[in-house]
Amino acid sequence: MKEKVSVPFMLMGIVFNVCLIAANLFATKLVHIYGDFSITAGLLVFPISYIINDCIVEVWGFKKARLIIWTGFAMNFFVVALGMIAVTLPTPPQWDGGEHFNFVFGLAPRVALASLTGFLAGSFLNAYVMSKMKIASEGKNFASRAIWSTIVGEAGDSLLFFTIAFLGIFPLKNMLYMMAVQVVLKTVYEIIVLPITIRVVKRVKEIEGVDAYDEDISYNILSIKDL
Repeated sequence: MKEKVSVPFMLMGIVFNVCLIAANLFATKLVHIYGDFSITAGLLVFPISYIINDCIVEVWGFKKARLIIWTGFAMNFFVVALGMIAVTLPTPPQWDGGEHFNFVFGLAPRVALASLTGFLAGSFLNAYVMSKMKIASEGKNFASRAIWSTIVGEAGDSLLFFTIAFLGIFPLKNMLYMMAVQVVLKTVYEIIVLPITIRVVKRVKEIEGVDAYDEDISYNILSIKDL
């Protein structure tokens, strides 16, 4: 008998992938806040991936989160690779959109590597902390676990991204400032939407009849077949 597909899990996986791809594209748009301070429009959607990560770990456990994270990485890599290929294709002389297209899809290899590496590290750190804290707290204090896992995950993501992408380009002081701003803003985002996240998790648990605790499992990120 074939295993039934979980619709909530499938939908969360789809949204997770869409948010990751959209975040890379939106990152080419700068949003002015005040003075010389700006953020990228990627901030609108990227934190949603961490919220979904929290939901998946809370309901189905680390192993399912591991599957979704690697799927997200593969789809992100796929889009980045296709974008780079599309940029190299010749364009007709009468089309004046080439420069704008290249600006959005022509990620420099260093920035692409930084983005993918940071995503992997941050997502797995987020899932690991969420999983371990759930066991330690016996399933209590979801809000606290969601916030702390986001802080750790975003810190890992930002550290790797800015180091790989901008080390030697920006002064270290500026890089540390940008890292701190990213972590703070994305954590605040998580806190603001926490009431919605809590309701979603509660509802999905009721629908699925599942509340996983990751006891005696492997946290090896390469064990994607261990479901």
